[in-house]
Amino acid sequence: MLHGKKVAAIIPARFASTRFPGKPLVDLGGKPMIQRTYERVKAVKGFDRIIIATDDQRIYDAAQGFNAEVMMTSSEHLTGTDRCAEVLSRLGESVDYVVNIQGDEPFIEPAQLEEVAVGFSSGAPILTLIKKITDSETLFNVNTPKVVCDEEGNALYFSRQTIPFLRGVEPSTWLNKHTFFKHIGLYAYRADILPGLSALKPTSLELAESLEQLRWIQNGVQIKAIETQFETIGIDSPEDLEKIQKMGLI
Repeated sequence: MLHGKKVAAIIPARFASTRFPGKPLVDLGGKPMIQRTYERVKAVKGFDRIIIATDDQRIYDAAQGFNAEVMMTSSEHLTGTDRCAEVLSRLGESVDYVVNIQGDEPFIEPAQLEEVAVGFSSGAPILTLIKKITDSETLFNVNTPKVVCDEEGNALYFSRQTIPFLRGVEPSTWLNKHTFFKHIGLYAYRADILPGLSALKPTSLELAESLEQLRWIQNGVQIKAIETQFETIGIDSPEDLEKIQKMGLI
C-alpha cells in the first residue's frame, strides 16, 4: 500500500526507438538502463507490484536476468499508456492506481514517485509532475513540453511552444515576468479510467503537438499537476548519453 492505495508501478520499455534503437539495454556503468530505472522504482516502499512491460525478447530476458517481474505485451501499442492498460488487464488483481514510469528514466528520483503518490488522496483521474523553469534555454526548447494550470493545479494545456505568451514583453525578460512550468512525463492513472484512456483515438491537438496527454484533456479527462523540485535527466539520444557521461553520473 502506498498512501493508503494499492498501486502497481509499470515500466514500459520497447527496443525500437527512432532516435536511439535498443535504448533500454544500453550499458550505464555496468548495468542496462532498464535495470537502473527498475532499481530506482524499487527504492520506493509500498508498490504492490513493479512490472516491466515490453514487446522485445531481449528486454524480457534482461529483466529476468536481474530478477524483475516482466510481462511480454503486444507490439502494436503506440504509447506507454496502452502498454500499461494491457498489463492492468492481465494483473489478476485489482489496484487503485497504476504509475507509468518511462524505461529511459534511469535517474528518476524515488522522491518524485512519492510526490505523485501524495496526490492519490485527491482521487484525480490522472496525476503528473511539473517543475518550475529557471533558464531560457529550457523555456524556449520545443523538445521540452510546457504546461499551464488552473487555480486548483489541474492542467489546462500542454505545448511544445512557450506558454503563456507574454504580449508586449521582450522574450529575454519572460522569466522575470511570469512563472513558467515544464512537464515531467511521469503519470499515475486511476485504475478504473485507464482502460478508457487506452481506447481513446488520437485527437487533433495531440496530432498537432505530438503530445499524448492532449488526447486526454481534449476528451475532458482531468490531469492533476503536482510541482516537484527535482530535476529529471532523461536519455532520448546517444548525445544525451555522452552528456551524462561527461557529468560523471555513470
